[in-house]
Amino acid sequence: MSEKDEKIIDGEMTEIEDGQENSVSEEKKENGHTQEDDDGYEHVCMICHRPESKAGKMVDMPNSMTVCKDCMQRSFDAMRSGNIDFSKLMNIPGIQFLNVQDLGKSMPKKQRIKKKTEEKPKEFAKLDIKKIPPPHKIRASLDAYVVGQDYAKKAMSVAVYNHYKRVVTDTMDDIEIEKSNMLMIGPTGSGKTFLVRTLARLLDVPLAITDATSLTEAGYIGDDIESVVSKLLAAADNDVERAEQGIIFIDEIDKIAKKRSSSQRDVSGESVQQGLLKLLEGSEVEVPVGANSKNAMVPMTTVNTKHILFICGGAFPDLDGIIKERLSKKTSMGFNAELKDKYDKDKGILSKVTIEDLRNFGMIPEFIGRLPIVFTLSGLDKDMLVQILREPKNAILKQYQKLLALDEVKLEFDDSALEAIATKAMKKDTGARGLRAIIEEFMLDIMYEIPKDANIGQVTITRDYIEGSGGPIIQLRGQAPTRLDETGK
Repeated sequence: MSEKDEKIIDGEMTEIEDGQENSVSEEKKENGHTQEDDDGYEHVCMICHRPESKAGKMVDMPNSMTVCKDCMQRSFDAMRSGNIDFSKLMNIPGIQFLNVQDLGKSMPKKQRIKKKTEEKPKEFAKLDIKKIPPPHKIRASLDAYVVGQDYAKKAMSVAVYNHYKRVVTDTMDDIEIEKSNMLMIGPTGSGKTFLVRTLARLLDVPLAITDATSLTEAGYIGDDIESVVSKLLAAADNDVERAEQGIIFIDEIDKIAKKRSSSQRDVSGESVQQGLLKLLEGSEVEVPVGANSKNAMVPMTTVNTKHILFICGGAFPDLDGIIKERLSKKTSMGFNAELKDKYDKDKGILSKVTIEDLRNFGMIPEFIGRLPIVFTLSGLDKDMLVQILREPKNAILKQYQKLLALDEVKLEFDDSALEAIATKAMKKDTGARGLRAIIEEFMLDIMYEIPKDANIGQVTITRDYIEGSGGPIIQLRGQAPTRLDETGK
């Protein structure tokens, strides 16, 4: 072992700064860091995994490694106080004491933290109040992609507009504007997730979609509650400032309702609701970077949820029964008595939901109070399903027409065929999700046979083909159309 190495082990760190290391350190003192390290990310200690903003200035090691001063000092203290002769260990044949190449692997980008802008930390440069579209324009943009759900689109447009006005102005002088968190209630396949996804794309803000069924109380198997913020941070490319302007959509929120009768601890129900309270209201939360759970090998950063918009959604099965029971309690005898089955055929029964109904379902009052905007989505009828097939910008039929257009084949659907598809989807009772499955089934043979014959110019899907009593109409280039049989020949 050289004299320089022995002095490093004895704790004399001044010997590092000579020769080539001295020139690098002088360059880092002048510029703060080398040109290679100027990538907008913080340095992270390879031992304690704390970022530079928490651990302080890092000590640069060979091969792009960084160690905080606390860990470096503890390492020297351990070496100096120990009884191990490192010079003998280094000379043992076949034993490699330290391989710098193995330790020098840089941290993956997904677990690195972007530096915060220090000049104007409170300004949101990426959002301008003049560029935020007003509610009627947000509604018009949603109309181009989502069919029906007029009240839901109106409520979301106003809530989002008010929320981002609050974020941009940040005026909390005398009148404090509360957050516009939302609760969406609607049957499966009614477009809850699609509405939120379209909204985030129109506003160009980061979006994290998570499932409430995977969340558990801290210390139990499952995702920690802070993981919802960690997913938003990942969607924002680990940019904390951009993540603090994003949207978090928690789906299947009805699955964390309080259990009515259980002798065991409710680690995925009421306790999760209580854990979400601080996130919904707004607080500083320490979240892992690039992981869903906290552990010693993942760096941590702090995210303020004060400006994050939370949207919760769920199907809330059996909630209609609770609403019917409340509405039927007026009187059961006399001239004012109501029939028990009066609300059985009411398709808009969910729109009559109240806070008391949600409490009876199992949502705690503190949780509901932090979701001030509650609205419902109606179930899809046959006419709406036909519109979903044909009208939106990314309608399913338009997708297949574009696929066949790449083969220079024109695809047409009869109106009666669309009605037959909608009727089949109504029987599945899965909303708009059932449409894609039905079309995939009937388009399989067509998508398989069309590339075989370059003379095919147009395909028309008929009701008989959907119902299984006939085949599609195939028109060859320059010839009259012919109908195929059920086998596609």
